[in-house]
Amino acid sequence: MVQKVKPAEGKLGILVPGLGAVATTFIAGVEAVKKGLALPVGSLTQMGNIRIGKRTENRNPKINDFVPLAQLNDIVFGGWDIYEDNVYEAAMNAKVLESSLLAEIKTELSAIKPMKAVFDKSYVANLDGTNVKKEATKYDLALALMNDIESFKEANNCSRVVLVWCGSTEKYIETSDVHRTIESFEQGLKDNDANIAPSMIYAYAAIKLGVPFANGAPNLTCDIPALIDLAKETNTPIGGKDFKTGQTLMKTILAPGLHARALGVRGWFSTNILGNRDGYVLDNPENFKTKEVSKLSVLDEIFKPESSPELYGELYHKVRINYYPPHGDNKESWDNIDIFGWLGYSMQIKINFLCRDSILAAPIVLDLALFLDLAKRAEMDGIQEWLSFYFKSPQTLPELAPEHDIFKQLIKMQNTLRHMMGEDLITHLGLDYYQELVEAM
Repeated sequence: MVQKVKPAEGKLGILVPGLGAVATTFIAGVEAVKKGLALPVGSLTQMGNIRIGKRTENRNPKINDFVPLAQLNDIVFGGWDIYEDNVYEAAMNAKVLESSLLAEIKTELSAIKPMKAVFDKSYVANLDGTNVKKEATKYDLALALMNDIESFKEANNCSRVVLVWCGSTEKYIETSDVHRTIESFEQGLKDNDANIAPSMIYAYAAIKLGVPFANGAPNLTCDIPALIDLAKETNTPIGGKDFKTGQTLMKTILAPGLHARALGVRGWFSTNILGNRDGYVLDNPENFKTKEVSKLSVLDEIFKPESSPELYGELYHKVRINYYPPHGDNKESWDNIDIFGWLGYSMQIKINFLCRDSILAAPIVLDLALFLDLAKRAEMDGIQEWLSFYFKSPQTLPELAPEHDIFKQLIKMQNTLRHMMGEDLITHLGLDYYQELVEAM
């Protein structure tokens, strides 16, 4: 049965809290693609294919030809930031993209000016800015954000809006009583509860309005019980958390291969250097802890040491991130992996990944925005686990362990799209090509 999916009619507004390196690279990239200046490499919604039916049918359409996604020419951008720079100025400061490319889209980028942000220095100690909202309570801040969203939607003649958090990593906090219910959370907003982070205020404002929300940072945001319940109540798709870009991307590619071959792992040491605003924020121990928890969980969920203690029971996993200004957005990561094989004989794997953090993150922002908009039009509300492919710490129901294997995540995402469009799900069994299969009576 084909799931009812409303068409992508009218303009889609993509609003981004945090117009830093990732967001400006994303926005500039889309504008460059719209002008034919570059290709949207890394974006599955634009470049990816999906197999439909049996292999012998040779049906392998582009994803954006298979499901009704918003077109790039129908997208308009906006956002909030604690600095007053427009997107062109912010992109120049980020130094991710060449100035010659930015010059060709200067008019479009300069027109995007940040709205005043919700900011709490206690959550991001290493940053400070003046383009900040001043209200009596956090509830008033939430109302101000809702007004921003509605005003943007009207001013830009948008039929739909989505929010993708691209702000800095906030300090580590755990779920507390104020996060348990919608009622306790709203009271906490009115009481200026210290355990309500700025990202939660953005998420609340969006979800309250029925606007899809994705969290691209590792901090606690839309994964608290109150906002999960609110998302169900307002029929809003949500997802998180932490964009899967550099080192963790490599882990979710390599670790499933080692696990598939039943090769043992004794140790996995990971270290990074980066010099962008994200690196500066993570130079604070409280903010680094949030990122560390996100990055450390990946291997445990893939290897499941409790199920294979002989292979992974003594795995030592260490993660380090170091702020190094000369590298800017060009993050460099090193992994030393101590593995063992037949009869316990030791081997090693060394990885040196010279990546560009924002270049890897930008297409994730695009895909999440387009897929969340699709989910909203398909009347899929609450946690969108099928989007785990894009996150370091995929959001799931509390009783479900997240799936970190990137290949299983891809199958889940593709089968969800097939389900939406009424196509058969693909199991990859393949026996029907070689023998006649008799259905069980």
